Amino acid sequence: DAKINVGYDIYGHGNGIKGTFDFGLCDLFSIGVGATYYIDNDENDFYIFGRTALHLGLLFDFPSQLDLYPGVNLGYLSGNDIGLTGYLGIRYFFTERIGIYAEIGNTGVIGLSFSL
Repeated sequence: DAKINVGYDIYGHGNGIKGTFDFGLCDLFSIGVGATYYIDNDENDFYIFGRTALHLGLLFDFPSQLDLYPGVNLGYLSGNDIGLTGYLGIRYFFTERIGIYAEIGNTGVIGLSFSL
């Protein structure tokens, strides 16, 4: 199972465009990578990170198109800083391949999710 997410980062280090790729290792656990380009912050222009998430849909018996997942991002924030962010995400697929998602925590993002 693999997902590509593209969204607008609405708070945290600044407003920006975020893209992530998540790969499901099993039904409950995924790893991935991502990047955010900040469009309104001169000090922190980008954030490149690895990420992990625990998918709770099976535990709570949610419909297959709905996913609730807490996770952590760890990476490099421009300016030689380490970035660590925690989040709670929710994703809903309207079709088998296209959905929406939101993640809230240290940063917040809302956008589109694509299942590969």
